[in-house]
Amino acid sequence: MIKTEYGYFYSCWEGEYLSELKYFRNNEENNEPVDEKEKELEKQLREYMNGERKSFSIPLNPNGTPFQKKVWNELLKIPYGEVRTYGEIAKAVGCPKGARAVGLACNKNPIIILIPCHRVVGKNGKLTGYACGIDVKEKFLSLENAKF
Repeated sequence: MIKTEYGYFYSCWEGEYLSELKYFRNNEENNEPVDEKEKELEKQLREYMNGERKSFSIPLNPNGTPFQKKVWNELLKIPYGEVRTYGEIAKAVGCPKGARAVGLACNKNPIIILIPCHRVVGKNGKLTGYACGIDVKEKFLSLENAKF
């Protein structure tokens, strides 16, 4: 468990690959990072939250359907500080009428922040749907000085 000013993050690993990063507002446990890869993840998250890091070097292995993985790979292309609409992502993955399907894939994103589903907004720039809460999405986008 990694404690930050934004909340708590729980990581799951498959060997050297991060397979899950979950967010919790509160946590009763007080666990410290247990190994070098989790310590490196904590370091990179803190750098991101301090505005010192714009990309991550943690190897990822998210579990999902082929479509979800296609969407998540597209999300990895969204630059720090920028946003895309669900419709733009749908077109980019070859499913131009699939904005809702993209939203569902974003909702199932197992590695928040590193796979930046917080950078996906509604067609009018409106902040919609984020598994961690719209307020948390807004905090991450504000941290990145994103225009939405």
